[in-house]
Amino acid sequence: MAMRAAGMKVEQAAPFATPSELADYDAIIFGSGTRFGNMTGQMRTFLDQTGGLWARGALVGKVGAAFVSTATIGGGQETTAMGFITTLLHHGMIVLGPSYAAQPLNDISEVRGGSPYAAGTIAGTKGERGLSEKEAEVARVEGRRVAETARKLFG
Repeated sequence: MAMRAAGMKVEQAAPFATPSELADYDAIIFGSGTRFGNMTGQMRTFLDQTGGLWARGALVGKVGAAFVSTATIGGGQETTAMGFITTLLHHGMIVLGPSYAAQPLNDISEVRGGSPYAAGTIAGTKGERGLSEKEAEVARVEGRRVAETARKLFG
């Protein structure tokens, strides 16, 4: 009930990841909504369970990235992204963002989320705003950078 009350989509057919399986992947893109300028408590709890992976160096050299969502323009997209980046660097991951290679980041003609640190969207306080085409393009650039880098590293 708490997930539904928070506006999460609970009817989708999406598998749930466990911290232990992260070591099985060459690249991981983490995503979270933002609460008071930070990733959600649920995501922080998930990442806090990766201490065993850290102790073994299981994520060292893997590619990592993040995407974020806020309710408002000044809702903390960059601080949330930096929270991910700090954690991924502690794990020894190769951290990528969309960078300014994502041309919509240079466009100020409309409201949009995202930064060179992470793809992002502004959802509105009630989730009333959908992903814009410019936000989707930033996400595509980030995803492409992650996939191309992982392919170069791991084949």
